[in-house]
Amino acid sequence: MPTQDRAPIALALGGLFSLAAAMGIGRFVYTPILPFMTEGLKLPADDAGLIASANFLGYLVGALAGAARSLPGNPRHWFLAGLLVSAVTSAAMAATSTLSLFLLIRFVSGIASAFVLVFSTTLVLERLNAAGRGNLSAVHFGGVGCGIAFSALLISGTAFYSTSWQTLWIVSAIATFIFMAFAAWLVPPLTKAAAAAENDSRHDSEPPKLINGSLIRLILAYGLFGFGYVITATFVSAIARSIPALQPTEQYVWLAVGLCAAPSIYIWNKVASAAGARKAFAIACVLEAGGVALTVLSTEPMVFLLGSALLGLTFMGITALGLIEARRLADAGGPASVRQMLAVMTASFGLGQVIGPWFAGNLHAVTGSFEAPSLAAAAALLVAAALVVR
Repeated sequence: MPTQDRAPIALALGGLFSLAAAMGIGRFVYTPILPFMTEGLKLPADDAGLIASANFLGYLVGALAGAARSLPGNPRHWFLAGLLVSAVTSAAMAATSTLSLFLLIRFVSGIASAFVLVFSTTLVLERLNAAGRGNLSAVHFGGVGCGIAFSALLISGTAFYSTSWQTLWIVSAIATFIFMAFAAWLVPPLTKAAAAAENDSRHDSEPPKLINGSLIRLILAYGLFGFGYVITATFVSAIARSIPALQPTEQYVWLAVGLCAAPSIYIWNKVASAAGARKAFAIACVLEAGGVALTVLSTEPMVFLLGSALLGLTFMGITALGLIEARRLADAGGPASVRQMLAVMTASFGLGQVIGPWFAGNLHAVTGSFEAPSLAAAAALLVAAALVVR
């Protein structure tokens, strides 16, 4: 393979490892570990939802911090620092059993995840586009699905030998450290001259005023999507364990989400090429609404797994479509505008995620079921679809 072809592929794989570590493991491994924490700590659903919301609140704060144009340093330093913090906070989860410390640790972990997403996406997409290989963005975003699938296998495999929730967090931290090393190797620093040129381009001008009705609807829809997917993404393994008829699916459900998420970016890019990014976004939201509803409307294992698969097939596609559309709208303002727009979108998404688990946990405490919050999430996804295609 020619050297000029290897470099963009290596870069995209570096992005894959970075998102797999910070998002697929650091952020989403809480879902398959949660049933073990619930059992070992007698953790009620409202506290479990609060812990998830703390992580997503940190994600929101990190996204807003990523929007600051005055933030010193370069994206590579920031996303590698985020990966390091993600690994350390995963290990720290095993060192306590106090709710307040869980909240603090997951809050810091959320900040780290947002930094990795904002800065690695800014850097990787910028360099891929400069190399004329923007199509490899699907590899970068595919890291989340690959990380989810890996975390499902990691947790189920480790649980075969030890069901201690502390052990599960420690092996997750080790895996994050390993993935961080691959990301650092595959996304090398630029030469001094290239780095100076790249830095100048990021601060070449004040970003133009891009706010309009269409963009506002996209930002609102992205927030509703964050609320709509996160309830199922947080509690799907706990749902499987809590219902006897679904218990045989517990070790497979999160794996199904990850395996369907991994190729989803490629699939939704094809749909977007044929129908446009906004229509593709809306179609994916409708499918995801159906998947979210299926996880609570039936206790048939295959129906439950189908709903989970639809979640996996769509949530990363919607994530990428929203960011790619926002990037397109901001591209005229240069890299500084792109970073700010990605951060604003991520902040909207993060706000929806903060509300979702807290809402679901408290409603579960009242009703004893995840049916009502899941159906509310499905409705939010339908509203998001309507906003985008209006």
